[in-house]
Amino acid sequence: MASITTAAEAVARIAYLSSDAILSVQPALSTHSEFSKHLHSYSSSRLPGLVAKEVPEVIAIRHNVDPLLSAFKPLRSGKLVSVTTSSSILLPSIPHLYKLAQYPIVLHVALHPLNSADYSEITAIRQSGFVFLHSETLQEAQDIALSAHALAIRLGKGVIHFFDPANSARDHPIEAEDRDLVRKILDLDSVRAAQLRKDESTSLYVDDGRRATVTEETAQLPTEGSIESGSAKAAPRDIATEKSSTEGASSVGSSVRESSADSRQTTSSVTSVGSTITRPVTSDDIYDCITSIWTQIARATGRTYRVFEYTGPEDAESALFIFGSTGLFVDELGEANSTDEFANFGLVTARLYRPWIGSRLSQLLPVSIRRIAVLEQIRKRTTKWGPVLLDILMTLRSGPAANASPLIVGHQLVYIEPATVRQAIRGIFQNLSSPTPIQNLEVGSSERPQQSSSQYALAQPKVENAYMKILDQVFGERLHVANRLDAAHAGISATIAASPEFGFGSLLARHDHRRRFIGEVKTAAATHDFVTDIPQSWLSMWALSAEDAQKANVIAPDVISRLSNDGSRLASTLLESKSLFFKESQWLIGSDAWAYDLGNSGVHHVIASGANVNMLIIDSQPWSERAAADEARRKKDIGLYAMHFGNAYVASVAVYSSYTQVLEAMIEADEFEGPSVVVAYLPYNKEDDSPLTVLQETKKAVDLGYWPLYRWNPTKEENGEPNFSLDSERIKQELEEFLRRDNHLTQLMNRHPKFAANLSESYGTEVRALQKRKAKDAYNTLLESLYGAPLTILFASDNGNAESLAKRLGNRGKARGLKTMVMAMDDYPLEDLPTEENVVMLTSTAGQGEFPQNGRSFWDAVKDTTEIDLSQVKYAVFALGDSHYWPRKEDKIYYNKPGKDLDARIAFLGGKRLADVGLGDDQDPDSYQTGYAEWEPKLWQSLGVDNVEGLAEEPPPITNEDIKIESNFLRGTIAEGLADTSTGAISASDQQLTKFHGTYMQDDRDLRDERKAQGLEPAYAFMIRCRLNGGVATPSQWLQMDSISNSYGNETMKLTTRQTFQFHGVVKNKLKSAMRGINKALMTTIAACGDVNRNIMVSPLPTRSAFHRDVHQVSARISDHLLPSTTAYHEIWLKDNDSPDEKQTKVGGDAIVDKEPLYGPTYLPRKFKITIAVPPHNDTDVYAHDIGLIAIKDASGKRLEGFNVLVGGGMGVTHNNKKTYPRTGSMLGYFSASQIHLVCEKIMLVQRDHGDRKNRKHARLKYTIDDMGVDVFRSKVEDLLEDKFKEPRPFEFKSNIDTFGWQKDEFGMNHFLMFIENGRVEDTPEFSMKTGLREIAKVHQGDFRLTPNQHLCLSGVPDTQLDTIKGLLKQYKLDNLHFSGLRLSSSACVAFPTCGLAMAESERYLPELITKLEACLEENGLRQDSIVMRMTGCPNGCARPWLAEVAFVGKAYGAYNMYLGGGYHGQRLNKLYRSSIGEEEILGIMKPLLKRYALEREEGERFGDFVIRIGMVKATREGKDFHENVAEEESEGE
Repeated sequence: MASITTAAEAVARIAYLSSDAILSVQPALSTHSEFSKHLHSYSSSRLPGLVAKEVPEVIAIRHNVDPLLSAFKPLRSGKLVSVTTSSSILLPSIPHLYKLAQYPIVLHVALHPLNSADYSEITAIRQSGFVFLHSETLQEAQDIALSAHALAIRLGKGVIHFFDPANSARDHPIEAEDRDLVRKILDLDSVRAAQLRKDESTSLYVDDGRRATVTEETAQLPTEGSIESGSAKAAPRDIATEKSSTEGASSVGSSVRESSADSRQTTSSVTSVGSTITRPVTSDDIYDCITSIWTQIARATGRTYRVFEYTGPEDAESALFIFGSTGLFVDELGEANSTDEFANFGLVTARLYRPWIGSRLSQLLPVSIRRIAVLEQIRKRTTKWGPVLLDILMTLRSGPAANASPLIVGHQLVYIEPATVRQAIRGIFQNLSSPTPIQNLEVGSSERPQQSSSQYALAQPKVENAYMKILDQVFGERLHVANRLDAAHAGISATIAASPEFGFGSLLARHDHRRRFIGEVKTAAATHDFVTDIPQSWLSMWALSAEDAQKANVIAPDVISRLSNDGSRLASTLLESKSLFFKESQWLIGSDAWAYDLGNSGVHHVIASGANVNMLIIDSQPWSERAAADEARRKKDIGLYAMHFGNAYVASVAVYSSYTQVLEAMIEADEFEGPSVVVAYLPYNKEDDSPLTVLQETKKAVDLGYWPLYRWNPTKEENGEPNFSLDSERIKQELEEFLRRDNHLTQLMNRHPKFAANLSESYGTEVRALQKRKAKDAYNTLLESLYGAPLTILFASDNGNAESLAKRLGNRGKARGLKTMVMAMDDYPLEDLPTEENVVMLTSTAGQGEFPQNGRSFWDAVKDTTEIDLSQVKYAVFALGDSHYWPRKEDKIYYNKPGKDLDARIAFLGGKRLADVGLGDDQDPDSYQTGYAEWEPKLWQSLGVDNVEGLAEEPPPITNEDIKIESNFLRGTIAEGLADTSTGAISASDQQLTKFHGTYMQDDRDLRDERKAQGLEPAYAFMIRCRLNGGVATPSQWLQMDSISNSYGNETMKLTTRQTFQFHGVVKNKLKSAMRGINKALMTTIAACGDVNRNIMVSPLPTRSAFHRDVHQVSARISDHLLPSTTAYHEIWLKDNDSPDEKQTKVGGDAIVDKEPLYGPTYLPRKFKITIAVPPHNDTDVYAHDIGLIAIKDASGKRLEGFNVLVGGGMGVTHNNKKTYPRTGSMLGYFSASQIHLVCEKIMLVQRDHGDRKNRKHARLKYTIDDMGVDVFRSKVEDLLEDKFKEPRPFEFKSNIDTFGWQKDEFGMNHFLMFIENGRVEDTPEFSMKTGLREIAKVHQGDFRLTPNQHLCLSGVPDTQLDTIKGLLKQYKLDNLHFSGLRLSSSACVAFPTCGLAMAESERYLPELITKLEACLEENGLRQDSIVMRMTGCPNGCARPWLAEVAFVGKAYGAYNMYLGGGYHGQRLNKLYRSSIGEEEILGIMKPLLKRYALEREEGERFGDFVIRIGMVKATREGKDFHENVAEEESEGE
């Protein structure tokens, strides 16, 4: 049996076994308490409890956010609740304790500070109505904890079990609790009865009259007539022990609440034998119950416990009564020699502190006792006499024996070192034996260890630095945070000084001081006490603007300068307060704890005062169903509360949703004359949560309406502007309609305001259930008119395969006469499942053997239920998976795991199989269709419809080729879809067509699950990609792109690996405006995506501008030559159809007939990419594209002559499908620059005519060339050209990364290439990159060159402007290039949250991974070494990972394939090294490998070459060799 070493562990184990829910109060969510590390370990292991029906719920709560508020919800729903906490929360929780004392809750309290426990928190709350139990040793902690739970369950009464963890720190380990004994002591019948006691109360502070009660049976027949209350002798039904005739009542010191039965009459209307009465629990009941529990423990273990414990001689004359930590005293008294003066001391402690059963103490003490020293370990004395001393005095000095009572002397026990215990006891004895003993003598040292309270020290969570940094950025030296944590206030504790209430008081004093100072300045300006008249004029000027921050702060330095030069006494006096010449931006920082009781919080006082104070209130509560549903924990809406006053500026902001809005709100708050409240959202589950986690939580909350973004300025009405500005994009339309009825926000100030919590509750329950029911009923109505047996088909699908299969199965079932219904699993009402006759379920496999998103809720319900009977249901399951997806043998269980689990579970619930579970495997010749073709006939046979004649042929599925040919040259129904306001989406076919127009429809995958749970459609938005030839943009275009991203997108820009701008988060109703904005900037998006030639990339070449100009002109000629000719783009996006001057043109049907001279009506089989590289820089990855042009210089070496032509490069791959592979380009030969656009055309035409149009996975040019052979392909191109390729010219590449920093070209112009990590241009609290680039664009005279590695080059800076540009770069930290070589050489695609193909994080994760490797790089001297590392969220290869020296390609969330051995110059593909590994494995591989590289590499050897030389991977010779000789062979599937 396991051994237990600490009291906290013993208590945590008992609490876990004995509770439905445990509130784990912690210093921080990321910092464990003495209890929480054990509780979370049990919970994460899903260990069963004895009380909870399932695994007990462990709820972590920070100690400073009113933690006991969370107890009401579970208690009132009938759950048994325990709390594990330090004593620090007790005093702030007093308003809750009086109510909680009447519920069966147990508080396990570890007394703090550690090593110097203070019992004053216990005595301060002794009158709260709780039962108080005290344990001292490790074994006692276990037994008393169990006793506390048993007592709470039996009496329905709150119990506080308190102990000093340090007191038992040296105890020997004990055995773990005996579960059978725990079960017996708890009495599971009593447990079930307690769980049935539900409470409909809702109040939190007002006494609602609830009392813990016992029910008794009357012991005799009542006489006729009325019965006086209490006349019938009652026997308690629930207490199994005899009452002691000698038992006394509570002392005067006990609480009225805890013994209320002694002073209240109870009435009974019972008039028959065996009837019952119900009355409040009394002290007698508590004593009887706890005695019964301890008797059970004693019989089982031999360990005895009593209300008071006495140890020592029976003839002792002196005794110590210790209310505190007894460990040192017990040890010392036990080791006392007979010669010691304190050898005959007795020791008394209270096991049951409240109720105080004084009669038991009188009975316990030996009659020989003449003197009692009372030691109270209470640091915070509020009265002259200690509370325990008074209890003992009232017990022993009252009653018949009062005259013979012993001498009682109080002592205050403070910190005692172990070495001084004997001396302390001797001092107590001497004082006690003195003729005139000193009362309240302090024993020990008042100086306690400094480290004892560090665990609960105040500290700002790291994640909250975001808002503090913004304040610092915006206000700089003007910023004054009155309650800043690190501020020094003489004589004030750090805890008090950091409180908003203290800060508010200090600000009021600060305001008064400045107001007096302004008066002094005005008086001084009117005197003639200065040496000259100059100060007077300046002081007068300043006084007029003293309250205007902008003017006062501009004038202040001049005023101070003039006063300094004056030298008069008056000038010196004013200069003593010179800081007051500046008007500060004054702020208070508060937490969301203010929101629980607004009437008593600092918020109320600040607003009611009308003072010009700014408040930043940080709310860290993540959005969750539990938080939304808990009425008790639901915080009041501070913003609404403040708006109701009408005199305050109010803003609701979220830095991870809209950085710009946060800036606007803070600036507006500072400018507002009066109180300002900025409520800032920063959700985190733990203080060390990553920014990515905070971002995802923020997006959910804002999108779902839990946290609306808005600004309210009551003064705007005076200028005819609306007071309220709503900044939340997702709910803008709904709330604008709502607010239209009352411009003053009356509708938002209803008596019971309902914001996000109520919205989420209604959506999450009623709406979702109603949708399921309506969908099911609609199907049933349709099926009533049909004939045949019913067949319900449910699917769970992420990529559409299972859904398509389900729909096809449904159609085939209808053709066989069955009444089929096809639904997603999560859309199906589970309660109807037992009523079905035949059910077929199809599911694909997601992640690590998980259910797809639209089947998770269904599976969670099915796997947890034991209440549905499926014995009348016939079922079949077909699963789709990939037997090679998880290559390691230990991971084979994930292959088709959802389908297998579902089949087993339905069978367990009684279902009868129609057919064995079918397994579709992507590794089969026809993928999952192979297994499906074998399984489906068995299904029809079981249903008796296998031999149906006259079945019509199924129409072939619609392909991309069908969509293109029917689109009328890319028109489709795009215009109609844009006009449809009922959804944020467009049709599936139009989604394919809009790619040709430069936009993809996506949805925010961070929000997908939550929106689905609320019954909402996905958060659809569009990505727009510009066509930017060669990546060159003017400063004007940059500014316009910046504006478009703010006005229509998500306030960020992405510089892509295709050397262009990309915008995300553009909702449908802004899509057209964004497209027009791009075209107004003389840019376009046509052919930025789709099955056409896309954006042409060109090396930035900052050092050779003339050569760059030549190459760029050629790229423009190629781009224009290969541009699609359709006019659909202009008609859909650019024509103003509302203008009477525009001729209305039908954009659908056959009204317009376009021509595509190059592409034809079906365009190309797949996308087509061209790039140009200029040796020695392969910074465009020339080998990775359909056409790679290598620029060749003329004889002078300064101008362009022609190109070597590569063809057949491509990156797209499908995991585990060896028929797909990346490929590097093959050399065709050389052609002159004047003819190169025609060469590109002919290559494209050969691909157009010979590319695979049936299988899109085999449709890229790389497969066409491998199918034909390079020589055949070359000859076909030459036939069309009517010319021959010449021999390729010599060239050499030296790298494929960017060269950062300042460089000069041949004309003396300056170019600065800056690092933009993964191409994301945005503002963050740490880095105002976007703002800085905007300011540079306003003055820059050259151009902006985007690089294919996602960085940015400021080109063409003349020497005359160099200082200006350098100043701006420095100001906005854009000149910082002090990054590791690994980070500078890294690249990542977008992936989550917007890319629909992403399987794992990429852009948001790669920087974190590199950070975790940089210490290793530093240790091994590799910080400056360039190692090309790339990451993508899927195998489609947008960041060209297959050419990197080390690459990570997403396979599932948190899992990546690792590839090694790519060529540093981009000339060689890498090779699979490990499959499906997570971060721990990645770091475990990379760190030793980097060390080995540092030690063993040869001179000049690159990392990719090194891993091949040492045999970690084989070199990949060509694309078809990519899957061969991999380091980790994929295991065979099932």
